[in-house]
Amino acid sequence: MRATIQGRVLAEASDDEIVMIEGNVYFPPGTVAQELLSESETPYTCPWKGRSQYFNAVIDGKVVDDVGWSYPAPLASAVKRVGRDFSKFVAFSPFVTVDSHG
Repeated sequence: MRATIQGRVLAEASDDEIVMIEGNVYFPPGTVAQELLSESETPYTCPWKGRSQYFNAVIDGKVVDDVGWSYPAPLASAVKRVGRDFSKFVAFSPFVTVDSHG
């Protein structure tokens, strides 16, 4: 799977590395272009996953707000529900293209 915005790859991982949660593809932290992301101040807490961290991206010198989010320390019950630890995995907003790259 690959996540792209404005021609830039934000993340790329094989199908066995990703985690699908509620229709969103979560990429492992090591597969995400961390150099393009910075922490956003957008607050959000999911009732069953816990507190999230949103990210902005800098693409061609311009900030794109809230391109993605992660759960730095998801609730233990959420990890159990998902069946895998998804701490710091990153999912992307609907305006980011996430698709199979063959």
